[in-house]
Amino acid sequence: MFPHRLATSLGVVLLLLFAASQAQALCRGRPLNPVTDVCWQCAFPLRIGGVTLAAGEDVPADRLSSPVCACGSGGSLTVGLTASFWEPSRMIETVKDPYCFPALGAQLSNPQPGLLGGAQSTQQTTGAASTFQQAHYYVFPAWSLLDLFADFPCLEQGGFDLAYMTEVDPLWSNDALAFLINPEALLFGSPAAQLACLSDSTAANTGFPLDALFWCMGSWGSSYPLSGTIAESNPTTANAGLAARLLFKLGREMLLFDRALNPCGAVATPIWVKSHYRLQIVRPVRGATSVPIGRSDLLWGSGKNPPQGAGPNAPENFLWMLHRKTTCCVGVTY
Repeated sequence: MFPHRLATSLGVVLLLLFAASQAQALCRGRPLNPVTDVCWQCAFPLRIGGVTLAAGEDVPADRLSSPVCACGSGGSLTVGLTASFWEPSRMIETVKDPYCFPALGAQLSNPQPGLLGGAQSTQQTTGAASTFQQAHYYVFPAWSLLDLFADFPCLEQGGFDLAYMTEVDPLWSNDALAFLINPEALLFGSPAAQLACLSDSTAANTGFPLDALFWCMGSWGSSYPLSGTIAESNPTTANAGLAARLLFKLGREMLLFDRALNPCGAVATPIWVKSHYRLQIVRPVRGATSVPIGRSDLLWGSGKNPPQGAGPNAPENFLWMLHRKTTCCVGVTY
């Protein structure tokens, strides 16, 4: 009886190992290490009461003119000084293989085999190239997970979570359906509107993007449509643009809240304030800094996407750390 059970157990183990090897062949990656992979200096500049205490990268000035603040909530009142910094709080994956989660080291079976996969295509009539990728949005409050600055009231408290995956969102894989949540795209598809994006590209490459031109993503292309297809063939640029476009889409669906507009709480932004977000490439190759939306990959993407990937990382799968600007009220609560 025992040899029979042993043989059965060994058979099950071998079957699981074979399945895991097949999944690994299709979906490669390794989990993000918050200690070594996160750009910690990207949290700066740190400003309190309008005074810069720690200098950092070139970022837009705080929108709040007053250095003092007063916030009421739940019958209590907090009076103090405004503080602002850049918090590493979210991860975004852009992947070629549907239901592939390199940051988790896992892959789910595709209920629609042969569909939903990433692709690059070129229109025969115009020669225009486009790229399609799936995307995953993770809640990843790095400081909270590492139990750092636990007494600082501005930090988001919580744990790790897979908050959004585009494979189950029909709008992401269909530009026509995406029109339901971005009908204004008709207004910004004209040559004149797209020509204005040149100034946004210049601004992003020399400093930070222009929030007034919300339909532009600088050198990464157009913010529309809010789907997974982008008019770009360069993999690094295309995946950066899709990660940024997912932020716009989540804001339009009231699933993303801006924490830099009001020191007393987050604000829903169906039209994104793109200068409040910066992306750091983590996979295939870690980047040493975070970049504003729309900055050309000629300035930061060299060597970040080797032809065979880096280590266990496939060249078609990208992982981005989102650094969002956070403004809050630090003081005494009554």
